[in-house]
Amino acid sequence: QPPATGQPPELRLPKLERTTLSNGLKVVLAERHEIPLVSFSLLVDSGYAADQGVPSGPGTAGRPGAAALVSKLLDQGTRTRTSLEIGEQLAQLGANLSVGANMDGIDARLSALKTNLDASLDIFADVALNPSFPQADFLREQKQQLAAIEREKTEPVPLALRVLPGLIYGKGHAYSEPWTGSGTAASVSQLTREDMARFHAAWFKPNHATLIVVGDTTLGEMRPKLEKLFSAWTPGETPQKNVATVPLPERSVVYLMDRPGAQQSLILAGNVAPPKNNPAEVSIESMNNILGGDFGARLNMNLREDKHWAYGASTLLMSARGQRPFLAYAAVQTDKTKESMTEIGKELRGILADHPATDAELARVKASETLRLPGSRETMDRVMSS
Repeated sequence: QPPATGQPPELRLPKLERTTLSNGLKVVLAERHEIPLVSFSLLVDSGYAADQGVPSGPGTAGRPGAAALVSKLLDQGTRTRTSLEIGEQLAQLGANLSVGANMDGIDARLSALKTNLDASLDIFADVALNPSFPQADFLREQKQQLAAIEREKTEPVPLALRVLPGLIYGKGHAYSEPWTGSGTAASVSQLTREDMARFHAAWFKPNHATLIVVGDTTLGEMRPKLEKLFSAWTPGETPQKNVATVPLPERSVVYLMDRPGAQQSLILAGNVAPPKNNPAEVSIESMNNILGGDFGARLNMNLREDKHWAYGASTLLMSARGQRPFLAYAAVQTDKTKESMTEIGKELRGILADHPATDAELARVKASETLRLPGSRETMDRVMSS
């Protein structure tokens, strides 16, 4: 007999406090006093969607891969610190700093001990506001990004994520470049360290950014510290991203990418879905979980558990501020490619027609979504991500 699950823990959502600094930087804070740590996440509105910039913008137009390269170089040196000095000082303070990029933004994160908060924050602000983009580090990261592009072209999923965006969104859309963020060999080869500085100057504006703070502190304690560190950060306008509304296609289209000798076939079906910030989001996520969002969903039970043609099949909604990609994914044995495509099409159409969500499926999804909530805010990182 399986063990009894018992009573689920109570959901305790953190209280969020908000303020805006004098330069327009928005701050969202959640107190967590269990351990003497404070975490920060500086979200800057930019990301892969900013790579195109504006046609007249110097150094920013038509440069896919720029945002990813900027994020890799942000902590590689400032006007007063080398990359080695940044690493050594953070290690002595017991702090961790990282930078990453996604479709819509660049995210700089800091985890600091409460006792070393001021010194750690000073480095964090220096990295975010005063990067120097050293030439030697730029050339190294540029070379690695070019190698990553060539590697992506040899692997099924990254290769599909390079080709599919343009087919879904069309040329010129901010989401039409490779979703890996790496750009193209032609665009990355043309980038210079001056382009990195221009990208930073164009997109890093406090009134187009949000600072999330989670940990052993209060808003009253943090606000004067943040005002002191970020007051010299000048607000301004950023270039416009082309995140235009994309119409749904009138008919289905199949594109084949022939790879002789491949041991299996990758099937990736894509379309646009509403932005995450929409009133029907809970319903959309529930639909996705029934169709292919978890192990017990229809697509996986069909192709893996019933047909044994795939190790796994799923549907997913990628995160995006504008219309986001909705994808159905399955890696299947080669001699069942056509049959697998037929089954995927049957599942995608069936939930809209002769095979709507059942009461049992809806009950399973409701239970899954609600029972995972109490554990979804247990750590500081989970609170910050939420």
